[in-house]
Amino acid sequence: MRAQRAGENAGTGAAVREHLLERPVRPLPGPRRLLRDAGGVYAANGLIGLVFAATGPVAVILAVGAQGGLSQRELASWIFGAFFLNGVLTVVACWLYRQPLAFFWTIPGTVLVGPALTHLTWPQVVGAFFATGLLVLLLGLSGWVRRAMAVVPMPIVMAMVAGIFLRFGIDLVHSLRDDVGIAAPMVLAFLLLSALPRLGRRIPPIIGALLVGAGTVLVSGRFRPAGAAEWFAAPVLQAPEWSLQAVLELVVPLAITVLVVQNGQGIAVLRAAGHAPPINVVTVACGAWSLLTAAVGTVSTCLTGPTNALLSASGERSRQYTAGIACGLLAMLFGLFAPLFTSAMLATPPAFIATLGGLALLRVLQGSFVAAFSTRFTLGALVTFVVTVADVTVLNVGAAFWGLLAGLAVSGLLERPDFSPARS
Repeated sequence: MRAQRAGENAGTGAAVREHLLERPVRPLPGPRRLLRDAGGVYAANGLIGLVFAATGPVAVILAVGAQGGLSQRELASWIFGAFFLNGVLTVVACWLYRQPLAFFWTIPGTVLVGPALTHLTWPQVVGAFFATGLLVLLLGLSGWVRRAMAVVPMPIVMAMVAGIFLRFGIDLVHSLRDDVGIAAPMVLAFLLLSALPRLGRRIPPIIGALLVGAGTVLVSGRFRPAGAAEWFAAPVLQAPEWSLQAVLELVVPLAITVLVVQNGQGIAVLRAAGHAPPINVVTVACGAWSLLTAAVGTVSTCLTGPTNALLSASGERSRQYTAGIACGLLAMLFGLFAPLFTSAMLATPPAFIATLGGLALLRVLQGSFVAAFSTRFTLGALVTFVVTVADVTVLNVGAAFWGLLAGLAVSGLLERPDFSPARS
């Protein structure tokens, strides 16, 4: 009897674990399927996703590193982990689940590290990276994250996404005002290729804007590298130092930026594009990979919002996973040559990057607004949007998190009928 009960309990435990971690898609795509599903549009989206991740976000790492007094070797190691190691995870996840699942690093979490480095040592901060990875891993294994995300209404989540992405649209307008010589040709190329579908199928509009912009930068003589750069990144193993102050100050805010701000945004974007991201697997992967990347001094891994939006912006939904694989492979290459590529990206005018990101995310921003304000929870969505756009940080936690809380509170008080299954 005891043996029978033990067998039943073991079977129940296995069933729970099986249900907890979402199964990969079967059969796994082989080389022939990958080649058949790949195409110019998906390769272009993968390239743009990498260009987006390798420009402004890398500049954030460089700025935080300068603020905290990190050495060039420590910064190169950080960037290696952010791209090469997370690129490996991206390729594997996209292949297993046959959907775009791009993993990079938490940008708001990186911003949090800057002030902390003024009074904490780098090994203490790395210790907080390890603790954050462990916390996220345990939350993923508990299944709590998927249940929590199922409770938050999609219009409120998409209002948060719209509030975050609005900055890219505004930066596009500012680029036209501040540097019309660079921005205007890119916008005109994008509009022309979008208005001529036959031509746009051969040259995707965003790639046309990229080529025209790069040509304009070169012809105008405004490509100004800072000087000879190193070619290869050399990862530096970072030994953590455990500090209660570092854990209290960084771990919970970092975990919130990973689970709510970044993963929540990425999952919302992919759902809006018609995908079904494996939430628990994503959470477990972020926790486990954060432990790995922390070893080379890289901030916590997350599922990205803007990059996944770019990967799923066009093409057939069933083939968009190849854009994620292309992005992951390019990220691995970028990680190996991080010092060289970063120097080249930062040598272009700011308007080039701002215009490229704004054009790439226009359709995504449009879809976010439609999803946020076309059905239920419109007042809660508006409050979420306004608080997110205000970009006020409280207790070292970004505005996106507070926007979600404010929107949920307002809808709970004033839009209670929208929570009923009938309205759903």
